[in-house]
Amino acid sequence: MDKLRNYDVSFSGLKNGKHEFQFEIEKSFFQLFDTDQEFTNPRIAVHVLLDKHTTFLEFEIKIQGLVELICDITNDKFDHAIENQIKVLVKFGEEYDDSDEDVITIPTADHAFNVAQLVYENVVLSIPMKKISPNVSDQDLEILEKFHPKEEEEQKNDPRWDILKKLKDKN
Repeated sequence: MDKLRNYDVSFSGLKNGKHEFQFEIEKSFFQLFDTDQEFTNPRIAVHVLLDKHTTFLEFEIKIQGLVELICDITNDKFDHAIENQIKVLVKFGEEYDDSDEDVITIPTADHAFNVAQLVYENVVLSIPMKKISPNVSDQDLEILEKFHPKEEEEQKNDPRWDILKKLKDKN
């Protein structure tokens, strides 16, 4: 966790109430996680709002920026805007527990909360499943749809399998 220390939000010494933190994340941030990403050249601003209470912490994490994706159709690179936010409640307990996605428990002795994993997940979940460049025209999409197999064609059975299915049904 040492390599992610730059993303600690220190709450000890802060008065109860709202506090803001800003992070700029780029490629080096994602390299800390040792995983492959579906994007390159991230340029993302992270705004963390901490609302400190006596017995718990409320975090609102907003991300906004650009990532470079490769179009599934044309294989061209394009910039894709991402914007997302999550809210997390952090409470104090015996040991760290993040089994509940909305409530994270941290040890009572902790003085800071690391937001790196939450930021990472927030960005990764903002990447669309279908990556289509804005440069792909409606005409190109119509041509692709024209040659896309129709649902009824996909459901046609191969007669050779029908004989085997009959054997299976007898058993």
